[in-house]
Amino acid sequence: MFVFRVSKTKFSQDLSGEGARLFGGRWNHLLTPCIYTSESRALAVLEYTVNVTIDEIPRSLSIITYEIPDNVIHELSIADLPGNWRESPAPSSTKDMGTDLLTGAELPIIKIPSAVITQEYNYLLNPKHKESENFRIIKVEDFVYDLRIKNG
Repeated sequence: MFVFRVSKTKFSQDLSGEGARLFGGRWNHLLTPCIYTSESRALAVLEYTVNVTIDEIPRSLSIITYEIPDNVIHELSIADLPGNWRESPAPSSTKDMGTDLLTGAELPIIKIPSAVITQEYNYLLNPKHKESENFRIIKVEDFVYDLRIKNG
């Protein structure tokens, strides 16, 4: 199956999850690598948008298409998540849960509802899992961010 991520172009080939390892995210603590992807390009743009200010948006962005194996996906429903999972900033309960799934349970791919649109899904790719050798970048496309999304 295919999943998508918006990224600065200079990091578009990264399969190490280094950005999430350095800065953490909703589903991982610092020092835990993870690649955040979405089920559609549109959701990837929305997820990117809620995580940056207008001043942080670089001129050089890309949309990355990954191919991932669909037989190793661990799906979580809203009922599986902490009650405060949609809070902003992300609460420690989600970081604890995701970090445990990525490191303790060592799951290769986690399908998880989006905090932006709960009926759609993000996919957390675990670059430390042995199945990560099956994550492939299929395409990197230049992406021009439409500032109207942030300006209104």
